[in-house]
Amino acid sequence: MKKVLVITYFWPPSGKASLHLPLKIVKYLPQFDWTPVVLTVKEDTFSDKDESLLKDVSPDLIVAKTKTFEPFNMYRKAIGKKTEEPLIASETISKENEGMMHKLSVWIRMNLFIPDARIGWFFSAVKKGKQLFKEHKFDAVLSFGPPHTAHLIGKYLSRRFKVNHFPVFIDPWTDIIYYKNFKRSKPTIMIDNYLEKKVLQNCKKAVFVTQTMESDYLKKYPWLSGKTFVSYWGYNEEDFSEGSFRDSLNFSTTYEEETVVHAGNIFDYQNPVNFWKQLKHEIDNGRRIKLKFIGTVSPAIKKTISGVGLESHTEYSGFLPYKEMLNELAKATYLLVCATEPRHLPGKLFEYLRTGKPIIAFGNDNKDVKGILEESNAGMLFRYNESGKEFFERAEQFSTDFDTVKKFDRKEITRLLAEMMSNS
Repeated sequence: MKKVLVITYFWPPSGKASLHLPLKIVKYLPQFDWTPVVLTVKEDTFSDKDESLLKDVSPDLIVAKTKTFEPFNMYRKAIGKKTEEPLIASETISKENEGMMHKLSVWIRMNLFIPDARIGWFFSAVKKGKQLFKEHKFDAVLSFGPPHTAHLIGKYLSRRFKVNHFPVFIDPWTDIIYYKNFKRSKPTIMIDNYLEKKVLQNCKKAVFVTQTMESDYLKKYPWLSGKTFVSYWGYNEEDFSEGSFRDSLNFSTTYEEETVVHAGNIFDYQNPVNFWKQLKHEIDNGRRIKLKFIGTVSPAIKKTISGVGLESHTEYSGFLPYKEMLNELAKATYLLVCATEPRHLPGKLFEYLRTGKPIIAFGNDNKDVKGILEESNAGMLFRYNESGKEFFERAEQFSTDFDTVKKFDRKEITRLLAEMMSNS
């Protein structure tokens, strides 16, 4: 069997959504003739914890954890939070916070931490990576970003030990969506572009989670032609075969008990104002609809929901362990996803698809989301300035094609990824 060093910042017991792809790929790689070793951090101090995810980590798996410097404790102090208080992702870059220390902290993050706030992990990870290479003699390096610091670590080690590097881009790098509306200096942008270019020049193949992101990078770097591979985010079929999920899926709802559920972080720039108004209109006309958020919700969106009169019809559940979140999705009447970044597919979309519940999506020009929803007959995509009224009129017509959905099972995704690495 060949050996691969997997570099991922997020790893159980972190509850970060970004870890689900590397976690499942690492789990299934041995079935396709690759033995993984994981390089990660000792503690992710930003994300909520989900101890239940540890069950997917084989006792035989080697997981090397190193120290890292994170700026988040400094940010907590800057905004008056205690060290043990959790940070809310959608608040850290919200423009609703007019505090001077918050603005200064955001400017520092956007301009001095390149490529991202996890750059403090680089040196300890490289040191540990060198040690791991001497012990295991890897055949390849597989890195997951963001944080794109992981790709810089992967590039260094692949060059140092002359093995193939496969960076997996879950999000774009230099123009990721949350940079929108924030000022980054010209030197910062120049350095960031330089680092991205060097990683792509060095890699054997760059892996993108959507065809749109692949196309965008090929326009930016035409010389990448022949060096790209698309591997969707996907979902884990095993999680949907357990009894607790099936019981939730069979949970009976009536017309009077409709629930619209959004899972994951939702930011200021993902605010479908007219949809909130449409929900209020539906309620005012006799429908009993509850809006439920699982995860973090930005201040601007909470303010809008309150302003349109939905506050008494809205539940903010906060973070839930993964299995509990899946059960809530299964109990929902409708599932809401906001796909602002045209080159990105929200990870929750695939879990949504597997539940078979009608999906209402918002996102301007997101061809990948639109195509998948249409191919699977699972729901509709609207622009952010639209109300989504047509969705409620057509909801009963959606009947998810599970043959289409199951091609996104992460076991199949891992098989294709392993095959690509073996043939490169």
